[in-house]
Amino acid sequence: MAKTRKGRPVDGWVIVDKPAGLGSTDVVNKVRWAFQAQKAGHAGTLDPDATGVLAVALGEATKCVPVIADALKCYRFRVTFGAATASDDATGAVIATSALRPDTAGIEAALTAFRGQIEQVPPQVSAVKVEGERAYDLAREGVEMDLAPRPLWVERLDMLARPDADHAEFEMVCGKGGYVRAIARDLGRVLGCLGHVAWLRREWSGPFDADRSVQMAEIEALARSEEIDRLLLPLELGLADLPELTATPEGAVRLRNGNPGQVLGHLPYGEEAWASLNGRAIALGRYLGGELHPSRVFNR
Repeated sequence: MAKTRKGRPVDGWVIVDKPAGLGSTDVVNKVRWAFQAQKAGHAGTLDPDATGVLAVALGEATKCVPVIADALKCYRFRVTFGAATASDDATGAVIATSALRPDTAGIEAALTAFRGQIEQVPPQVSAVKVEGERAYDLAREGVEMDLAPRPLWVERLDMLARPDADHAEFEMVCGKGGYVRAIARDLGRVLGCLGHVAWLRREWSGPFDADRSVQMAEIEALARSEEIDRLLLPLELGLADLPELTATPEGAVRLRNGNPGQVLGHLPYGEEAWASLNGRAIALGRYLGGELHPSRVFNR
């Protein structure tokens, strides 16, 4: 006998303005409980002390999570110069200091090396897996790891303000897997003065920005009430950065059964897209010669 999921079949997105001091998984669990949802997930972890946009997917929207995870994201952050920490942010113990401070021109010049396709070594305190264990768990046990560098696309990295000699504020737009803490650490090293993140905020993630976000206090106030669904955004908004193709009635039937289905419109062969009927998403997949070949089907 098939196992019945507890909760109600609610589908869509809740864009949370995550407060500092709360982990991403904690936010997801609170949102799932508040909506009494059968299933929930999030698209892109934020450190507990980071704030800003955390896209929480409920129900069938969880099938869109890889799309948002792969999308560009925007961060604003402040770097403190003159000290390196064990976690590359303000929560970690100071492990080295420097009396040197960079000038503004030096910072601007150094940023060039952090734009475009770069290699980035994750922080010791990160979610990267090392022989099956999370790096942050090993770091807490005092294990020093030689983490391999990972590729990162940095679309844009600009200095926004220089409030004093010890600090500078930046905005970065990057692809999947970026660690702002590693940017601060490596920038401090290049400048010869050391550095770490003082604070960090995600401004937007793929199609979702802070203007659509809600506070945890509002979610908690409406938890398990009929009014809470007004905080829910449609599943389709998570697909807004991909092309939409309209399925034919016959194609919709095939797509709903997990088979390639005919769609109207034309895209380059192999491009990722989603198919809809009457404005509702049916499937996500690849366009191959007049048909969408589904990788995920939305059961609604």
